[in-house]
Formats: sequence, C-alpha cells, structure tokens
Amino acid sequence: MDNLARTTFTESEYLELERKADFKSEYYKGEIFAMAGATVIHNKIVANLISIFSQFLKDKPCDVYPSDLRLWVESEGFYTYPDVTIVCGKVELLDNKFDTLKNPTIIIEVLSDSTEKYDRGQKFSFYREIPSLKEYILVSSKTKKIEKFKRLEDGNYLYMESNENQPFPLDSINANLNLEDVYNKIDWSLVENKS
Repeated sequence: MDNLARTTFTESEYLELERKADFKSEYYKGEIFAMAGATVIHNKIVANLISIFSQFLKDKPCDVYPSDLRLWVESEGFYTYPDVTIVCGKVELLDNKFDTLKNPTIIIEVLSDSTEKYDRGQKFSFYREIPSLKEYILVSSKTKKIEKFKRLEDGNYLYMESNENQPFPLDSINANLNLEDVYNKIDWSLVENKS
C-alpha cells in the first residue's frame, strides 16, 4: 500500500485492501489515509466507555461497538473508524461482509493533540450527514471534560459541555455518564501539557 496519498482508489478497491490490511485506514474521495495509533490514556478512556455502555445497554435495544467497526458516510464517500459507536435498533451494514456500519445513533471520539482539530471540524461535518446520528460526543484525553453535539429536530446541533459535579446526559439512549467512571484509573502524570 505504498503511495496511498498519491493514488486514487474506488470505494470497492479501498474495501478490498482494507479487509486484508494489518492496519486501519480512512478513505475519502479516492484517497486512503493510514490512521495513527493511540496513547495508553486514549485506549483506557475508550475501554472505560465500552465497559460503561456494555453494562448500561445490556437490556436495551442498543449495542456499543469499539473502533474496529468501520463506519460509512454514504453521502460523502467517507469511511472511518470512530472510537466508540452506539447503534439503537437494527444494525444496517454496507454489504454481506458485516464490517461496515451505516446507521450510528451516537458517535464518540476521544480527542488527542493530533486529531482534535479534525474531529471537531472536517470529521464532524461528515458525521452530520448521517441521518441516524443523534449525538456526537467528544471526550478529552488531557482533562476531565466531555462535550456533546445533539441533533435537534430542525437538523441543527445543540452544544453541551460537562460539569465535573453533575452526570453528563446522553438523551438518545436515556443515560448519564459519570466523569469519574469515564476517567477511571487514568494516570494523569502521562499527559503532556495538561490544561
């Protein structure tokens, strides 16, 4: 997969390559972009979130998925791997390979220095094109902070930021996140330039 940024691929070619690859890559408009690895803190936060949602959703018609499940934004021809995805109702997949999701209810990205601008900007603009998306959640890996963009009936998004002393509501699944649970066992001494 040399020279991926200089060669264009069809979506089918990307999927064929991606399904054989040893690493994950995003796809957009013919270009393939390798995804970087994540820090210990990033991975611990993701693990905490998966654990929290697995327990909360066990008796509900929703499921939580880790970052190995690829997401397709059809209107943009964009493929990516969100850190955590929640789907309520029947899972809709791209094809019979069962590895590319089409209908997330909630997408969660854990922010890092290298991805924060992208997660807030271009990636969020792609995610907003997904009809099923109800909430987009950003989780800081530098401080105890969660942000939410909730889709309103008119298609606009309402912004909300966490307060360390109150549960953080996820309306689309009738749940509350406790910051202490999200950041359980985080070694903040590993964070550079903690704000």
